Amino acid sequence: MSAIRLIVGLGNPGREYATTRHNAGFWWLEAFAQQHNATFKTDSKFHGLVAKVSVQGNEIWLLKPQTFMNVSGRAVGALAQFYKILPAEILVVHDELDLPPGSIKLKLGGGHGGHNGLKDIIAHLATKDFWRLRIGVGHPGDRAEVVNFVLNAPRKEEQFLIDDAMQRGHQVSSLIIEGKFEAAMLKLHSAS
Repeated sequence: MSAIRLIVGLGNPGREYATTRHNAGFWWLEAFAQQHNATFKTDSKFHGLVAKVSVQGNEIWLLKPQTFMNVSGRAVGALAQFYKILPAEILVVHDELDLPPGSIKLKLGGGHGGHNGLKDIIAHLATKDFWRLRIGVGHPGDRAEVVNFVLNAPRKEEQFLIDDAMQRGHQVSSLIIEGKFEAAMLKLHSAS
């Protein structure tokens, strides 16, 4: 199993989106970067904010695409291509409508479930086979309400559950980075 070389947090740039559910991937990655004393810098070549950390001797790129969610793949594709990072060495952290707040799951591959960020990454990488860390934000119950739902902030009690789930994700991040995916899943999925 290959280790993770690139972690992508999905979200929308701009202050007006900072607290929205769709930015859960950004939240997770920002906290991860903080834990590892990493600072994001704008890199126009990769259409995003980029940082580099070393975790247990592994060099990891961190990427927050600044292209808006629907074209996240442009940033991911550019960085992966430049550093010759394989899809199986990429972890994409994103908000997940199909999971309730407080739930967090790790999986390899699968569809995009209507998530435009994932849809664009799949298109740019020409494969679905990259890792996803799915942060549950819940579902509004009506498909017509989804856009409005993800572009709004979670309620206080939901935010508490989301923060808790993200913390569990951070606790297994070194396992994920080392490629110990089974162990990470076991820990994550038995907790949620």
